[in-house]
Amino acid sequence: MTQTAIPYLFLRGGTSRGPYFRRGDLPQDQDTLSEVLMAAVGAGHPLNIDGIGGGNAVTTKVAMLSAPSTRDDCDVDYFFAQVAVEKREVDYRPTCGNILVGVGPAAIEMGLMPATDGETVLRIHAVNTGAVVEARVQTPGGRVSYEGDTEIAGVPGSAAPVSMGFMETVGSVTGALLPTGNLRDVIDGIEVTCMDVAMPVMFARAADFGLTGYETQKELDENRAFFDRVEQIRLKAGELMGLGDVSKSVTPKITLLAAPRNGGSISTRYLMPWSAHPSMAVTGAQCIAACAILPGTLADGLAQGLVGQASTVTVGIEHPSGIFEVVVDYEQQGDGIALRSAGVVRTARLLARGEVMVPGAVWDGNGG
Repeated sequence: MTQTAIPYLFLRGGTSRGPYFRRGDLPQDQDTLSEVLMAAVGAGHPLNIDGIGGGNAVTTKVAMLSAPSTRDDCDVDYFFAQVAVEKREVDYRPTCGNILVGVGPAAIEMGLMPATDGETVLRIHAVNTGAVVEARVQTPGGRVSYEGDTEIAGVPGSAAPVSMGFMETVGSVTGALLPTGNLRDVIDGIEVTCMDVAMPVMFARAADFGLTGYETQKELDENRAFFDRVEQIRLKAGELMGLGDVSKSVTPKITLLAAPRNGGSISTRYLMPWSAHPSMAVTGAQCIAACAILPGTLADGLAQGLVGQASTVTVGIEHPSGIFEVVVDYEQQGDGIALRSAGVVRTARLLARGEVMVPGAVWDGNGG
């Protein structure tokens, strides 16, 4: 049987990369879709040797785009899939803010969204979580520009800026800012804060695991005893957050907190959750920023020097590759906060375009 060719764009979005497809070019049935995505990426092998994945969770991500959006107030629908590296699994629960950075450029390149001269503004519906994101893409002469002077930690060189404004992100998956109903919980003797802003995250102090919070990605990944212990806590946190059995889900993510030491507001190590992120996730960064400014969370006593005026504050999140800044617009409500939006500036680049091949036995290109 011949292979099935599926058109795609290959982009780096922020500090992640992966294929961007038109949703209509893929099978509609989710089980068949999962088989196609695993075949395309090469899931089930540490090197993804039989696919276009990169052997790391930040390089086995998939974006599926469609227009017009199912929401009247948006231009494009963005459906995300996290394909596993060594396992044959696909998780549709989370979204990915880094891959989302490439959605605007990809939508324009695909012809799903017309470009305007100078800058094109798109409203994107993140289907997995229901969030709405406004993206500003540089389009001089009506074409996407990838060259510019904007640098982001974790990516060499510079590129054109893509400004992202995230709205409607509170309770993205669980429906609540504090899914357990508490600012702090204790699980297996470890104090945690469970929050849901753009991404459900379980926070813990690095020191409570005998860590500094300044470990490198390699040092953390080699500490399997730590991952075994924190996974047991994460599974229980998932239950408390109303997520059920999360043993095969990448949510909730895990963030270790420590005091800043490189000029940021707080130091973090973000786990994906079974390995350490080499830099920082865009969605995770929003949840971290919310944790940093909300009184009573585990960030209390660790976060320092938050810069802002009135209800707008810039949170500098230290991570293994540098500092990620999130501008949070919020309203103080008694002892709590109401988040209006979170803004970040990232970059994206089109790396390749063409067709990815999947075995015909997986999908023959008809129905599904």
